[in-house]
Amino acid sequence: MIDRLSSEEIAAAVRSASHELFSTMLQLPLEADAPYDETAEPESLDGVVALVGIAGSWTGTGRIACTPQFACRLAGALLMQPYEAVDEEVLDAVAEVSNMIIGNVKTIFEEKLGPLALSVPTVIFGRNYRTHSSGVPKWTVIPFQTGEDSWNISFCVIPTKMHPHPQAARPEVVHVA
Repeated sequence: MIDRLSSEEIAAAVRSASHELFSTMLQLPLEADAPYDETAEPESLDGVVALVGIAGSWTGTGRIACTPQFACRLAGALLMQPYEAVDEEVLDAVAEVSNMIIGNVKTIFEEKLGPLALSVPTVIFGRNYRTHSSGVPKWTVIPFQTGEDSWNISFCVIPTKMHPHPQAARPEVVHVA
């Protein structure tokens, strides 16, 4: 079993999953910029963030961050109708796109890491907010460009620390003669 995934392996999986979805289902242009590692959480965020967790022998989170305008554009491409403002349908569409991309990344990771499970997406929309993930040493950030829109996918994945469960105390058997 491997003890780590490199940033390059993570970025390659994210780029592959994203390009597949954008070219086949969304039919939107997609250019990936150079990935980088981020060890500190962003001070504050504005816009839309979707979080999808993975779990198994490895644990992690995929995070998609974009502007409200790009969230509307994603929803429009997925649902084939225009959106002028972020509403429940736009947030659901961002959740679905996130689920598809992170789900495909999970499938790629399973080739090396074994079976993994996927959480239900969580989508956050607002201004001047923070997200925090405990115990995450670094995020691999993959910036993307879709036309004039800049957005990114960040991913962290680490081996799960397995804590053995103490065996239940067995009653002492006493034989009486």
